[in-house]
Amino acid sequence: MNDEVRATGLDPARDRALVDPAHRFGYRGDRGSPQVQTSRDGRVEFSTAGADLCGPTYAALDLGTNNCRLLVARATQDGFRVVDAFSRIIRLGEGITTSGRIGEPAITRAIEVLSICRDKMRNRGVTRMRLIATEACRLAENGVAFLDRVREDVGIALEIVDRETEAMLAAIGCTPLVDPDSDGAILFDIGGGSSEIAKLGRSHACHQGPPQPDVRGWVSLPVGVVTLAERHGGVVVTRKIFETMVEEVTAHMSDFVREHASAHSCAMHLLGTSGTVTTIAGVHLGLRRYDRRRVDGCWMMDAEVSDVMDRLLTMSYDERVDNACIGAERADLVLAGCAILEAIRRAFPSARLRVADRGLREGMLVQMMRTDGIWREASVVS
Repeated sequence: MNDEVRATGLDPARDRALVDPAHRFGYRGDRGSPQVQTSRDGRVEFSTAGADLCGPTYAALDLGTNNCRLLVARATQDGFRVVDAFSRIIRLGEGITTSGRIGEPAITRAIEVLSICRDKMRNRGVTRMRLIATEACRLAENGVAFLDRVREDVGIALEIVDRETEAMLAAIGCTPLVDPDSDGAILFDIGGGSSEIAKLGRSHACHQGPPQPDVRGWVSLPVGVVTLAERHGGVVVTRKIFETMVEEVTAHMSDFVREHASAHSCAMHLLGTSGTVTTIAGVHLGLRRYDRRRVDGCWMMDAEVSDVMDRLLTMSYDERVDNACIGAERADLVLAGCAILEAIRRAFPSARLRVADRGLREGMLVQMMRTDGIWREASVVS
């Protein structure tokens, strides 16, 4: 179970430029941040650089079916700067498809990790936060009781968000990665218990703060890597099993595809946020260990995605475990994620896929800061 290393908030070019170890996990940012404005493909992206604005220290926590993730950040003129980050696989939704309940071992793991998150928020002086739970708590008959126990044992209160909120937060968090020269993107977030897809138009630039999304349609599928792997198996996945998973996902997508596929433009691209796509990118890049600075914002051509997925399908379970970008925690889930991705690729053929190591947490941070008028106030002051 690996802690997450994060340097910044929303600008992948800036993340790739940070080489000073002081900018790594746990850095408070007392010395300021380097100014990097341009992505590696030459286009300008909004920067999270610059001095912190006056205002609270924010926290966003996403308790999902598979992962628990935390970001702590302070607003800057154009976005935010991450001062702490944490991610750990806990498999909260393990067994829910058969039992309908969150099991005691999963509850124990969650409480342990949420206690770590609570301490991090206290140590960073967080005064404004949003803490959400998603599909596992939506589905489990003891989901509310579990959160009551978290409140009692850990001292933090989480809210169960609906699927539309989850899709919108992902759109807010990922909008900076929509290519401004494209006709928009098909955004997808492959989760542990559900997967969200949104059709995005070109983003709306703001005078201050991150761009705002143009969401033209969305759907939440009741399938994720954990639920799909539990139904079909994740250790041994033949091509026949893989196709069965793809067909199941395709059936769940049918109404959304009928509504939006005809208007899908060749000038649109795919935009994926999930452990599945970041794993695929890591394997494609040949990383010896996962490096967010190289993965977040990177582009993959369609043929490159196909090549990696074919390679993963030919790997044994042990070979997947031994791969540094997969490991034991994802080895039984990655092919289920690939099946979800494959269904999306077939429905919305695109020449390019952009990889996002970001999503709900970034969306929550941006939404809180915008609600608080942080960037509006900064504009007035400047």
